[in-house]
Amino acid sequence: MSDDIDNKHGVQSLEIGMSILKAMVNGQRSMMLKEIAAAADMPASKVHRYLVSLIRAGLVEQDPMSSRYDLGAFAMNIGLVALDRLDRVRLGLNTIADMRDEINQTTALAVWGDKGPVIVRWERPRRPITVNVITGTVMDLLSSATGRVFAAWMPKKTVAPLIAAEIKAPDVPPELKTKTGIETMLADIRDKGFADTAGFHRVPGVAAVAAPVFNFKNEITMAVVVVGVQGMFDMSADGQVVTSLKSHAEALSLRLGAHGTPKVPV
Repeated sequence: MSDDIDNKHGVQSLEIGMSILKAMVNGQRSMMLKEIAAAADMPASKVHRYLVSLIRAGLVEQDPMSSRYDLGAFAMNIGLVALDRLDRVRLGLNTIADMRDEINQTTALAVWGDKGPVIVRWERPRRPITVNVITGTVMDLLSSATGRVFAAWMPKKTVAPLIAAEIKAPDVPPELKTKTGIETMLADIRDKGFADTAGFHRVPGVAAVAAPVFNFKNEITMAVVVVGVQGMFDMSADGQVVTSLKSHAEALSLRLGAHGTPKVPV
């Protein structure tokens, strides 16, 4: 079948061109022809023909000095328009609903507000004993899984004043009373990819786990959360709850344009 023949599934040549663009996007840098061909699993001669057309359309450009190919101005415009039209909260609400259905636990979505992380919506599970989360609640950075996630990935200058105020509370554990102790906890959260409050929590008997959601700048933009009665759900790193939480957070991050390694706050 010719590359240019339409069929009931669409235009094959367009799909081939898009697969080449995807290979370039996944490469995360400018690429030589042979690199694009290998990533797209196509002969270099075929890829070259498509690149000529993609250049004419403004989707690809070639550096005359290095001969490397990269995304063109029109491709950048498409991406910016798509991101501008993307409703991150709507996508987040869909995510916590899917999580609730999958693990049958209370789930919630949080964003950063003027005074810290704020719960914007929660989903109630189908079980007789649940933990309710009040929409609009501002979460502490040290005593909540939600807050710890934001503290781990937000710029230090943003979270430092809030942390300084919280460590004055009398019930804060000794290990979280020092800068070293807090940095150790936040580094561990970044390493694991999620935060939990299995031991210290503002509300006795409540346990929670939270994972970050990143945007196209690889910056934290939201957090997805699972909340329950302490001892009534598995909070281990390889358990169903955390596995589901991290999987949905990563999928949502990809949907929002995140790529590569998240930025470490400075």
